[in-house]
Amino acid sequence: MQRIRMSLPYFKDYGWEAEVVTIDIKHSDMVQDDLLLESLPGDIMVHRIRAFSKKWTSKFGLGSIALRSLWFYRLKVNSLLKQKKYDLIYFSTTQFPVCILGAYWKKRFEIPYVIDMQDPWHSDYYRDKPTRERPPKYWFSYRLNKWLEPIAMKDVSGLISVSQAYIDDLKKRYPLIKDIPSETITFGAFKKDFMIAAKYADILKTTVKPESGKINMVYVGRGGKDMLQAIKPLFLGMLKGLSLQPELFERFRFQFIGTSYAVSGCGMQSIQPLANDLGLRDYVFEQTDRIGFYESLATLQKADILFIPGSDDPKYTASKMYPYLMSQKALLAIFHEKSSAVTILKSCMPDAKVFTFPGDEEELISNVYRQLSGWAGGPISPSAINREVFKEYSASVMTGKQCDLFNRVIGG
Repeated sequence: MQRIRMSLPYFKDYGWEAEVVTIDIKHSDMVQDDLLLESLPGDIMVHRIRAFSKKWTSKFGLGSIALRSLWFYRLKVNSLLKQKKYDLIYFSTTQFPVCILGAYWKKRFEIPYVIDMQDPWHSDYYRDKPTRERPPKYWFSYRLNKWLEPIAMKDVSGLISVSQAYIDDLKKRYPLIKDIPSETITFGAFKKDFMIAAKYADILKTTVKPESGKINMVYVGRGGKDMLQAIKPLFLGMLKGLSLQPELFERFRFQFIGTSYAVSGCGMQSIQPLANDLGLRDYVFEQTDRIGFYESLATLQKADILFIPGSDDPKYTASKMYPYLMSQKALLAIFHEKSSAVTILKSCMPDAKVFTFPGDEEELISNVYRQLSGWAGGPISPSAINREVFKEYSASVMTGKQCDLFNRVIGG
């Protein structure tokens, strides 16, 4: 949703008119943020569809909004394609089962379609992981994805992804698409979001509550076992500080917010158990419940230091980087050395502290300790953006890259 939301104001600048087909919010159990509507252009046509009630589908183990809405997407888009000439269908969602309709519409209406791979769809990442580390309903979702992905991919007309590795994997898996247009395009930086957050600063709730003499380091985003390799060095650096400089390091509070995609109150902590095992219970707080988008921006603004952990999967890149950069706070990031996020962070914000793994673990922990020690013992200076570099990652520029690929797909 965020990719499209940030692109809608700019499609016309690049010669494209967009209409959106989406699910009516009353059928979704995700956190709602009505302020997001304020960021949309007023002239965009939005078609809202139904979904089968989760109350009934969950009895059969089908709670996914993608599966519940599939039939209604088919009906609505069929109706639109019969009424009007469209040049392209663009799927930009992580609810990937919906994408199988692209093959159907291409065959029936001879319309090309592009899929935006914001995350992997079918993946073997968890196959060798212990059962306790796998996502809920992994057995079912793994097999469903393995069956559905080929349906969508074998006829796809173009691919966009936040990671080149995702595209490479798909073209290797499906040789028929090795020559279709494809492009690696990260999410863009959308300045209007911070204008909206500032406008409503007085009413937006924030999870961070500053305490006198305390230093709040904040991360807002998903958690998971795959991020513990990035988070553990932070905690071990903290432990080293508590043993060597307790009077300074006792000031730190680490807050991890919105770490689960589960319905509010049903998420399982993935970070707090590690903190507890290391004896850091008093210094670490994890809230699994998601918060609204603009509440997350307000929360970042209340932090003293921002933290971005990466996945142990080198293909992972953090689409949430740009709000962190635009907050212009002191920033610490720990990523896999092969993640594309490392280059982006270092080029856009040279003052940010970006560490990588794998490598010498003791050296990484020492680097984290030294950085925390510097912040605890002196002023915490904000990190500055390299604006010349950063403008190349604006939402407008990223929309232009999407439109370039659309033009290649339709032969324009």
